[in-house]
This record gives sequence, structure tokens and C-alpha cells, in this order.
Amino acid sequence: MKLSLTVLAFSLALAGCASIPPDTHVLPQQDLATAQLASDIHLASEGWPAAQWWRQFQDPQLDSLIAQALSASPGLDVANTRIGSALAAFDYQHAERDPRVDLNAGVNRQRYSANGLTPAPIGGNYYNEATVGVQAHYDLDWWGRHKAQIAAALGEVNARRAEYAMAEQMLASEIARHYFSMQSSCARMDNLHALVTLQQALVADKEKRIANGLGVNDDHLSAQTRLSLIEQQIALLETQIVTEREALRALLGADSTALTSLQPRAAQALPHVLPGKLGMELLARRPDLQAARWRVEASLNRIEASQAAFYPDIDLGASIGLDAIRLGKLLEAGSRTLFVGPALSLPLFDSGRLQAQLNGARSERNELIADYNQNVFNVVRDVAQAGARVQGVEHQLRLQGESLRASEAQLRNANSRMKQGLADRASVLNAEMTMRGQVDLGMQLQNQRQNAEINLNVALGGGYRGASDFASNNTTK
Repeated sequence: MKLSLTVLAFSLALAGCASIPPDTHVLPQQDLATAQLASDIHLASEGWPAAQWWRQFQDPQLDSLIAQALSASPGLDVANTRIGSALAAFDYQHAERDPRVDLNAGVNRQRYSANGLTPAPIGGNYYNEATVGVQAHYDLDWWGRHKAQIAAALGEVNARRAEYAMAEQMLASEIARHYFSMQSSCARMDNLHALVTLQQALVADKEKRIANGLGVNDDHLSAQTRLSLIEQQIALLETQIVTEREALRALLGADSTALTSLQPRAAQALPHVLPGKLGMELLARRPDLQAARWRVEASLNRIEASQAAFYPDIDLGASIGLDAIRLGKLLEAGSRTLFVGPALSLPLFDSGRLQAQLNGARSERNELIADYNQNVFNVVRDVAQAGARVQGVEHQLRLQGESLRASEAQLRNANSRMKQGLADRASVLNAEMTMRGQVDLGMQLQNQRQNAEINLNVALGGGYRGASDFASNNTTK
């Protein structure tokens, strides 16, 4: 009979629950499996971006700078504190699921009414009442509300971790870009100083010809103008070197004595080793895409928690303690109190607030899905553009290599003709300046290729992998 009454009461409780409105507008989530590059974008044959992709450049100085920045850069502090905030919220939600035990104690003096429900001798007199009790509560989480809230908090933790990984990737890429720009400017400075020497010799040759009546003043002015332009380039590069150095120092959070030990390094023409096909596994390595996906998952869990609020909340409570109207009798056996029993909370006339919360959670989900879908298209765009730049710079480098070889052959021919008396020194100087100009162009293209490689590695996620270990370890608590 008691079981039948319990079942009946539970059925009535379910019938009295506020109704959950249907979810009529669910934004579809972009399928990563359909994300592909255009057919004319070819990244490479095989392989994956390494987690420390900058090591492919084989530059110990760069490795040291990035390691220093990742260990103590002020730029990562914000991302790190956000992880701490998300972890605190996760710990709070996890603690809400655990049983709660409280100790309550109190002493009061009270006069009972002589005309109230309590008769004499208690009524009309003062009495002291002392209580000591231990109360325990445990929410059975029948509908999984706490579980969904914990999963949502964990999703936010993983999203913050992914954002931290993205911040690390962006920091490493910025350091690499400024470092290579500074190294390229230093190398170009040496080449331009050699060009200045050649141009000065050409100016002197023009002056000598004019003095001997074999030249015109316009040729001399033209040579002087070209010398001035080269010197302006050197001044511009000097400013650029200082600018890049200060940018590096800011990224490292270093003092004015930092970076003084950096030595010039020649650019390494390394073939990139990246996957030839853009697929789901590769796109999933983008930290920002991982963060967006985790936030979508967290929003789905928040919807589950909001839906669970429509159902009865069953709380199991118990208390044991002592209660006496005289302090001297508090510790006697007769002062014992005991309570054990479930408590049912049922939303009957609260559907407006619950529906508003649920609609808000659903709207947040659609917003995050829209953001995720846009991120997928952004990732494909970034990879396609970075891959196209790598291809374009490599093609320019091949053409520049042919031009450099042609200018070197022209210089050899000019030297040979001068030895035979068939050409003057000016022809040799002009041929060498042309060759030096091709060298300068090659240095600029090498720097562009380094930047394109950096952008492509970052666009492909830089070898990032999701925080699956953290998720598995904490969901089992």
C-alpha cells in the first residue's frame, strides 16, 4: 500500500511539472569532414606540423627566445588567469554535487506566552534552550542537472586551455617574425654596404671620365642619385633593425640589456613538411577551433541543466543532535533528536522563469554554433591563403634563382671582357651591382618565405592537440 502511494505521489509530481517548450530552432553545426581546400592549393606531400614547429628553421637563437617567452612572457598571463577562473568554477560545480554536512549549535533564552499553545508551567515563564546538531544533505541529481553543470564547467576549462595554446602559438609566431625580420635586415645591411662601395667606385669612375673629357655630367649625377638611394635604404634598415629588436624585447618582457648577444644567422632554405590534404583530423588541431567546439559542448550541457530544472528536485536529508530547555540536561540521552527523510521540490507556477532560462541557454548554443561555423570557414581560408603564399614565394624564389645565376654569368663575362680590353671598369661595376641587387631581392624573398611558413604552421594549428587527458581525469571524480 505504501509503495502504491509513493508511486502515485511521484506520478502526480511529474504531471505537475512545468512543461518544457520544444526546441524549434536548432542551428546546424558545420561538418569538418566537408572542409577542403581548393584544388590548386597544395601544401606538401605528407607529415604534420610539429608542436615546436619553429625548430624546423634550425636556429638555436630562435629556439632560446621562444622558450624564454613561453616560460615568462607577460603576454600569457591573461590567458593563464582565465584558466584559473575556469578551474575555480569547475571545482565549485563539482563540489555542489557532493554531500553537504553542517554543524549547527545555538543557545537562546525565551519567554513562552501564558496565553499561547504551550500550557503552564512552561507558558508564562523563561527558559533557556540549547541545541547542537549535525545535518547532512545530498541531492540525488535524479535528472542529471549537477552532472550537466559539471560537464559545462569542464568544457569551459578545456576552451580556456585551448585559448592558452593559441596564445602560445601567436606569441611564438610573433617572435619568429620579428627575429627573422631583424636577421634579414642585418644581412641586407651587409649587402647594401657592399653596394655602396661599388656605387662609390662607379661615381669615382664617372668623375674620372668627366675630368678626361670622356663622360657627361648627367651620368655622374645619375650615379650620385643611385648612391643616395642606397644610403637611404641603409638608413631605413637601421631603423627597422632597432624597431624589430624593441618588439622582440617587449614580447620577451626583457630589460634593455637583453638581445645584445644575438648573432647574425643566414636564412635556412628548408622544405616545408606539411599534410597534402586538409581534413577533419588536421583542422581539429587549431586551438581556436578547439575552443569554439568546447564552448558549443558546454552550451549543450547548460541546456540539459536548464531542462532538468523543470523536473522535481529530490533532496535526501538527515540530522542528529541534542535539544534541551536546560543546559544541564543537554548531554542526557533524553535530549537526542533524529531526522531522516527525503524532500521534494516541484516547480508548479515558475514556468515563465524556467522557460526564459532555457530559451537563453538555447540562444547561447545557437550563437556559439554560429561562431564555430564561422571559425571553420576562417580556418579553411587561413590555410588556403597561407598555402597559396608559400607556393607563390617558392615560385618567385625559383625565378629569382634563375635571375641570380644569369647576373653572375653576366659578371663573369664582364670580367673576362675587361681582361681582354673589350670592356671598361664601369661595365664590371654595373654587372656586380646587378648581381648584388639580385642577392638583396633573394634575401627579401627568403624572409617572405619564412613568414609564409610561420603563417601556414599557425594556420594548421602548430601541432596542437586537445586536452583529452584533463577531460578524462576529471569526469571520473
